[in-house]
Amino acid sequence: MNYLAVDLGDKRTGLAVGDEIVRIVRPIAVLEAPIGNQLIQEIHSVVKEHGVDCIVMGLPLNMDGSESQRSKLTRSFAENLQECIKIPIMFQDERLTSVAAEEHLNQSGKTHKQKKKVRDALAAAEILKDFLHSN
Repeated sequence: MNYLAVDLGDKRTGLAVGDEIVRIVRPIAVLEAPIGNQLIQEIHSVVKEHGVDCIVMGLPLNMDGSESQRSKLTRSFAENLQECIKIPIMFQDERLTSVAAEEHLNQSGKTHKQKKKVRDALAAAEILKDFLHSN
């Protein structure tokens, strides 16, 4: 099964792909579209291009595990996405994935501008790694 991880952001949304057999995850893109129909269409194109069977949305829970305003927004976006893309959408706790992505970037030697371009895709990759290792 091929997965697409989505790290939803207001301005930038990170994407990563991977599969459950070899469990190799790779960041593929940062979409610079606001939350809405344009972003849904761009994700739909990626789903088709990569033969995705399931989407894993990062769910931004509070540190105590409770729902946040942001997680409610994410769930609402996922419902709208589901109407367009007829494949399963799962959720994965994304607490600390941005921290893990930042640690990876700090060791990369990239400039601040270069880091900004890939940070969200790396966070999506961390979300998918966590999902694949928990299932």
